[in-house]
Amino acid sequence: MSDLLKKIDARTKLAGTNKLEILLFSLGHDQRTGRKEIFGINVFKVREVMRTPEITSAPEMPSSVEGMVSLRGSLVPVIDLAKYAGIVTSNKPEIMIVTEYNGKTQGFLVEAVDTILRLDWSAMRVPPDMITNRMAGLVTAVTELEQGTLAMMMDVEKVLAETSLVDDAHHFINIEPIEEERMIFFTDDSAVARKQVQQTLDAMHVKYTFAINGMRAWEELQKMAMQAELSGKRLCETLHLVLTDVEMPEMDGYMLTKLIKSDPRFAGIPVLMHSSLSGTSNQKLGQSVGVDAYVSKFEAQKLSMKLREMLSLAKN
Repeated sequence: MSDLLKKIDARTKLAGTNKLEILLFSLGHDQRTGRKEIFGINVFKVREVMRTPEITSAPEMPSSVEGMVSLRGSLVPVIDLAKYAGIVTSNKPEIMIVTEYNGKTQGFLVEAVDTILRLDWSAMRVPPDMITNRMAGLVTAVTELEQGTLAMMMDVEKVLAETSLVDDAHHFINIEPIEEERMIFFTDDSAVARKQVQQTLDAMHVKYTFAINGMRAWEELQKMAMQAELSGKRLCETLHLVLTDVEMPEMDGYMLTKLIKSDPRFAGIPVLMHSSLSGTSNQKLGQSVGVDAYVSKFEAQKLSMKLREMLSLAKN
């Protein structure tokens, strides 16, 4: 365990190089299927790994929320990932992965942690429909391990949204529409995050189109650039901003931004990075590839304010 913690600590201090480092973990043998699935979580979001501490139960919580633990003077919610994923196992989770998402800390109970895997984003694939349906949309990406098994990236934003007991509607109160017609292209691999962005843009009366990862976004953006060229217009006359997540299968937001900024057809179109990777090292990495601004997930008011600011600067 100590060696694993040292590796995690070292890697969380790295500003990535268009590669993904994930901590692999298991939730136990599913008694219904006889399978033992392998899952992954981005190392940048892992604060520490520990033996499951004493958990204090809390009233009126979802069944997968075991309660709260005190970590360095702060109360942290603890989520049993096997219960949340509907995996039936006789083993009690012995490990807690302490994570930070969107500036908030929570603990995830798992059966065991395995190793840290470093790979290119291109090795992460969109999950096939069979896995998406079986896991009820919980998996955002998959990759094949050396032994021929699949490692599945969990949609942690979905987990947190469905276990927080917070009414999403309050996020979008008092978001005012903008007066001028504007068009945005956004990309995110999380269905929950896409819905949140859509609700924000709808409240702002901003038109949009989107893709589910960086690779598909780049393909669609190239088509838009080609259409603009054929019509004799600059793309920035019809597309006013690109909003991108960071962690996405096939191509991450850093590489997508680098491609956009190196292509003169996209001149005058700002890129706003929108990610749960809220650390300063990740923001600096975004700046190094040309990101114009950075907003952490998910704060609809801050997102709408930044969009309003950038769209006003993007006037033709």
